[in-house]
Amino acid sequence: MGKTLNENLLAYNRYAGRKKLTLAISVIAMIFVALYAVGVGSIQIPMSEIVKVLCGGGDNLSRTTILNIRLPRVVAAILVGASLAAAGVVMQCVLRNPLASASTLGVSQGAAFGAAFGIVVFGGGVVNSATATSAITINNPYIVTLCAFVCGTFATAVIIAISQFKKDVGPGGLILAGVAMSSLFAGGSTLLQYFTDDTKLGAIVFWTFGNLGSTNWTELLILACALTLSMLYFMFNRWNYNAMEAGADTAKSLGVNTRSVMLVSMGICSLLAATAVSFVGIISFVGLVAPHIMRRFVGNDYRYLLVASAFAGALLLILADTVGRSVVAPVILPIGALTSFLGAPMFLFLLFKGVGRNG
Repeated sequence: MGKTLNENLLAYNRYAGRKKLTLAISVIAMIFVALYAVGVGSIQIPMSEIVKVLCGGGDNLSRTTILNIRLPRVVAAILVGASLAAAGVVMQCVLRNPLASASTLGVSQGAAFGAAFGIVVFGGGVVNSATATSAITINNPYIVTLCAFVCGTFATAVIIAISQFKKDVGPGGLILAGVAMSSLFAGGSTLLQYFTDDTKLGAIVFWTFGNLGSTNWTELLILACALTLSMLYFMFNRWNYNAMEAGADTAKSLGVNTRSVMLVSMGICSLLAATAVSFVGIISFVGLVAPHIMRRFVGNDYRYLLVASAFAGALLLILADTVGRSVVAPVILPIGALTSFLGAPMFLFLLFKGVGRNG
């Protein structure tokens, strides 16, 4: 008996050790890629100079470039990628649908409609500088952000209501509801664009491209607080998520209030995803791809999967942004387009595998 217990303990330690190693590799990879991304651009900055600046040294040009331009962009990629991935993995668990994420449930499209509404109706507008090469700047970003946040949250509220009041709607039905919400918001955005002037139309299109370079340190602090508080709640419920992964009946038999956990978790996911999207624009499929990548390494144990997915989302978005800034430099490709190229094949692959079907 003692030998069996020892063998089980050794097996569990190996199991936990592999997952902890995966987390450690993810953290190291994210830090390394983040430091590399800070040095990439029209002005190439070596790693040694980056370390000097981060330690309080370096020349004035490097300090200005890193602290005012590059570092906020990389930090935004980390926070937004982690937020979307964490929201995605929890949505997939509580809705029991591997295809669930902010982009497939209509949250991103709702935020896009809200941003368009803020620009056209509330006069977000744009300010263009005299040079033809300068980027469009949203004139009243907080109005645009607030409208995007409200509409993105509304989209998730509709999905929650459908899941609660229409019990026979399976996992596939919720995705179809998300597609319907996306179509509704896309139609609303099209009408707003049709009746607006060229200046506001340019602002709407620019916002939907996705732009990690538009955030300042105050907005990054808001994103960091939202991510930290959400992760604390998710980690507090990690055992509940593990139980729900085994099925609603199993979770209830273990004392989990599945309805309450689902409602609160979806509410927090919608707030987290809508906050991230409202600050940087449409970032598609990160919340879908990152959790499925990390499931290959850590399985469905949410003690590890939650954190691993957040790191994977951050890493994916840093890589996508770095590619977007490097391929045709000094032109910066839209980050939303690059993540869509990554996520759309994954979405189709999951559909062909049969995940997300009823039952």
